[in-house]
Amino acid sequence: MTSAKLPEQCETMTEVRIGVDEVDRALVALLVRRFGYMDAAARIKNDRGTVRDEARKAEVLDNVARAAAAAGLEPERLRAVWNELVEQSIAYEAVKWDRLRA
Repeated sequence: MTSAKLPEQCETMTEVRIGVDEVDRALVALLVRRFGYMDAAARIKNDRGTVRDEARKAEVLDNVARAAAAAGLEPERLRAVWNELVEQSIAYEAVKWDRLRA
């Protein structure tokens, strides 16, 4: 992420959109890595029932809410985003788990 201006330096909507697009590309790259960990979890877990771990999900959401609050963002807004991310991760991992053992 080097070509976009920092948000506080933007003076036009074109600059804002360039920045948003750059951040989105970086987020996709991070999500590729995150889902790679779901691949690893599907490979490592011996029991499909452990794919969904509500205690771990709660821990992840609490961690995100704390980090959001510390960064000055709305914790519940990011918690909602991460809830969807975790649910999609669980669904992805379940499909991977099944495919690995088919």
